[in-house]
This record gives sequence, structure tokens and C-alpha cells, in this order.
Amino acid sequence: MTTIRPVFYVSDGTGITAETIGHSLLTQFSGFSFITDRMSFVDDPEKAREACERIRAAGERYQVRPIVVSSCVDSGLSIILAESGGLMLDVFAPFIEPLERELAVNRHSRVGQAHGMVDFETYHRRINAMNFALSHDDGIAINYDDADVILVAVSRAGKTPTCIYLALHFGVRAANYPLTDEDLESDRLPPRLRPYRQKLFGLTIDPDRLQQIRQERRPNSRYANLDTCRREVAAAETMFRMERIPTLSTTHTSIEEISSKVLATLGLQRELY
Repeated sequence: MTTIRPVFYVSDGTGITAETIGHSLLTQFSGFSFITDRMSFVDDPEKAREACERIRAAGERYQVRPIVVSSCVDSGLSIILAESGGLMLDVFAPFIEPLERELAVNRHSRVGQAHGMVDFETYHRRINAMNFALSHDDGIAINYDDADVILVAVSRAGKTPTCIYLALHFGVRAANYPLTDEDLESDRLPPRLRPYRQKLFGLTIDPDRLQQIRQERRPNSRYANLDTCRREVAAAETMFRMERIPTLSTTHTSIEEISSKVLATLGLQRELY
């Protein structure tokens, strides 16, 4: 029988840091049904007390101790939250003191530094990269001179979401090129891509999975036919192999993993924003 545990991600900012770290921790434990609740912008005592009551109520409802993952930088707010009786996990606590000792300075407890718009140059780089990804989606624009990477694959193999993730999280100008029937008649790169060989990264996918995805988009069409999917994937993989294009299967790979592999393979050194 699965045990239910309420989990609260509490922050005086967006809550993204607390939720990201908390989620990573919880994935290490099986046999539980974690009911999560993100509580953002808990930035004054009144909001902290309201959060405290919600956490306490969840504990009473499920008759278990709630888990509270907090990224609040104000220790006074953390004290109020602790009155809920929940297991308090401060995402900064294990690291702040060692860093203060190493750097010989005390931290500045400022809210919103991780996900706020504090660096305008970096922020605009991300926005410009997002605009680039959208304007170069599925071959809409064919001038790839300014692209950092060009994802190449058959339709519905995961090109667009990966490009958007690369733009939003790394500021990478990512374009994508969908291989058409005409492109797949040859085992060589389409002429438009040949000048950009060093920017190319191929995505492939299991034909059965591709058929499922296409069936949701265009039910019972030739586009979604399993034989069509098998033919297109086989032709694309042959092209990538003949042209020595680095390739990754997206069948069981998350967008985060795909993006990291693309960056590492092409040697793109970008910080996660």
C-alpha cells in the first residue's frame, strides 16, 4: 500500500529552486505518493503564518509529518514555518556556512537572485534565443548563420521542445530542420544543411513510439502509419550514420537529458540560468 506524504515547496521568491531540488530528492524514494504544493512569495510573517497553518492542516489530514522544502532566505520566516511541525529542509543550509568560511565573507540574504531579472544582458540573451528558436522552428527560416545548433530529425521526434528548452534555460540559439520525404530519398544531407555540418545534431526515435505520437496528432493518417514511421526513421538514421552526424534517441530520454547531451557533444559551454 502506497504511503501518502504531503510535501510543500516554500519560498520567499518564485519557489523554482526549492521545487527543483525537492523534486530531485523525492525521486530517490519509491513506495510513496508525494502530494506536492508550491507556495511562492511567502515573504512576510503574515504569509509565513498562513503557510504554516496550511502545512499543519495537511499533517492532520493525512496523519503524517509534512515535508517542507524551503528556500526562504529570511531566517525569521523559517522559524515561523517550523511551527507547523513539518520536517524542515532548508536547501541553502548545508552550503552557506562552508562557503562563508571558504570565501571569508558573509552571505547577503537577498530574495530573487537565482530566478529574478537581475542581469539584463543575460535575460535578453535568453529572450533573443527564444525568439530565434520560434522563428527557426520546423524550417520556417532557412538562414542558419547565427544558429548555435541545428537539430535534425523526422517530424515529431522532439526537435521543437528541445530547442525551446535550450533557448529558455541556456540562451542557446537553437534551430530545427524537419526531414521531408524528399530529403529522405537520399542518404546525404539536404543541400541547405551542408554548410552547417558542425552545428548539426540528429534526433531519432523508436518507430512504435513515433507512431503513437503521430496518431494523437493525425489519427489513422498515412503520416501516423507504422510503416511510414519505420521507413522515415530508418532513412534518417542511415543519413546520420553516412554523414557522421552525432545522434541521440529521444524515445526514453527527457528534454533535459537531450539538451545536456547536445551541449556536451557540440562543446557549447553555457550556464544554466
